[in-house]
Amino acid sequence: MTWSAIVLTLFPEMFPGPLGHSLAGRALDAGVWRLKTVDIRAFARDKHASVDDTPFGGGAGMVMRADVVSDAIHAAWDRRGPLIHLSPRGRPLTQRRAAALAGGPGPTLLCGRYEGIDQRLLDAWAPEEVSLGDFVLSGGEPAALALLDACVRLLPGVAGKAESVREESFESGLLEYPHYTRPAVWAGRAAPEVLLSGHHCNIRAWRQARAEDITRTRRPDLWARRAENEDRRR
Repeated sequence: MTWSAIVLTLFPEMFPGPLGHSLAGRALDAGVWRLKTVDIRAFARDKHASVDDTPFGGGAGMVMRADVVSDAIHAAWDRRGPLIHLSPRGRPLTQRRAAALAGGPGPTLLCGRYEGIDQRLLDAWAPEEVSLGDFVLSGGEPAALALLDACVRLLPGVAGKAESVREESFESGLLEYPHYTRPAVWAGRAAPEVLLSGHHCNIRAWRQARAEDITRTRRPDLWARRAENEDRRR
């Protein structure tokens, strides 16, 4: 069964966007994965195609209507894969979650706009809420593109060699080691001699050490979590 993603959005023209290029784009053209967009505005109930209204209790901005969004979900979600709402209130997206989604049939992504979606819609449908981090975007679409890219590149045959994916940041609980290529010396800076040695055991050891150093320095939270996991395995 082909991995398929559905995106509910007020701006379907934003897709496939960057996903139509490079590895993801070639895989999309080859039918390795499918992408369907659903225009939420098509489910508006008045002649003005209104999808939002002022918030009860007052306040700035507008809120997407529960009835309109619910009709869109009813029409689009086939319930094969998870329904995901892209939201800064959600749990942070991780490499592990992206891999799990890539191993399933594909998600249905709900992109909010304005001040967000009426909470009653979220209570009724109970989507999984996912965040890219502790910051706010203008809408869920950029987050949906990032989530899809993280998943699609893990699909079989998309990224080339499987080992290139396994060695990336977060796959082993570490950030990725640095890379070098020709020329061997550039602007007075030489590539590490060990990488030119042809001694694969030493190269692996150097890369592991650099990955550990970078993780310990830049992401002490990841380093601490890795240490905890190793302690539990002992």
